[in-house]
Amino acid sequence: MSLAQFHEALEREPICALRGKRALVTGGAGFIGSHIAEGLLRCGVEVVILDDLSSGHLKNVPSGAKFEQGSVLDEACLARAIEGCDLVFHEAAMVSVPQSVEQPERCLMINVLGTQRVLEAARQAGAKRVMLAASAAAYGDEPSLPSAESDTTAPCSPYAMSKIAGEQLLGVWSKTHGLETLSLRYFNIFGPRQDPRSAYAAVISAFASKLSAGERPIVFGDGKQTRDFTHISNVVLANLLAAASPGTWAGEVLNIGTGHAVSLLELAGQMGKILGQELEPIHESARAGDVEHSRADIGEARRLLGYEPLVGLAEGLGDTLAWFGSED
Repeated sequence: MSLAQFHEALEREPICALRGKRALVTGGAGFIGSHIAEGLLRCGVEVVILDDLSSGHLKNVPSGAKFEQGSVLDEACLARAIEGCDLVFHEAAMVSVPQSVEQPERCLMINVLGTQRVLEAARQAGAKRVMLAASAAAYGDEPSLPSAESDTTAPCSPYAMSKIAGEQLLGVWSKTHGLETLSLRYFNIFGPRQDPRSAYAAVISAFASKLSAGERPIVFGDGKQTRDFTHISNVVLANLLAAASPGTWAGEVLNIGTGHAVSLLELAGQMGKILGQELEPIHESARAGDVEHSRADIGEARRLLGYEPLVGLAEGLGDTLAWFGSED
């Protein structure tokens, strides 16, 4: 598994069939959205980015993309950005579980009403297909692992609930309007451009920031929680496969992960080893809304998308830590 294989996959079928299309990436100045936009540009797709810069950054916008500053809640702005687009990658969202617990109404506005407005704008503009950034948080602490799409959802936070609502909205717009839709449940995505400065930073970016500075990383809880950490390149691959698929999507939901999980303590140890740091984590109280264990069953994504994670944890961590080093 390697980044080189990922770059090669962008040049082959079915992804190369995207050349010449026009795509909107909401949240395209953010971590995941900017990488998807970059992948699309490499494939010869005309890219429009819509982002209100509440958590994204202009420096993340790839060269060659058209940028429109605005919110997915702004219908006029959405209509301008989506005009002429064949594809929509809806990545804009409130993405933090702790933030959603603190600000549930804002979370629902952005993640539920915002998704409805994106879908309606796509319908009115005549877009063919919408891909949603869904979340493994939908499974909550459902005990059977690995989590399969057929498992019962058990949200533990407003964020998780809002993402399930988004999936259901996509299914409704497929059934009532014939819009092709697909939700991709991401499992703990990490990689370059993930912002460590936020109070709600994801664990790998938070660990990387601390370890790169020679400081002890902070672990919430005992550190035995496990996660299916998935490098950003695998998410880009899944989205491009979904967009290029010759089949028809009608509200399906697919897991996007690696199928493997490690504990937070193991993760901190691996990252410390790469950096030559042996620093014991500082333990703080567990956070409301966090789940204990998470691991993806990616059998359906393999079957329906031909998806296979191409970058594993070790190479992904090396890539991410190299980026953090270059940012210092």
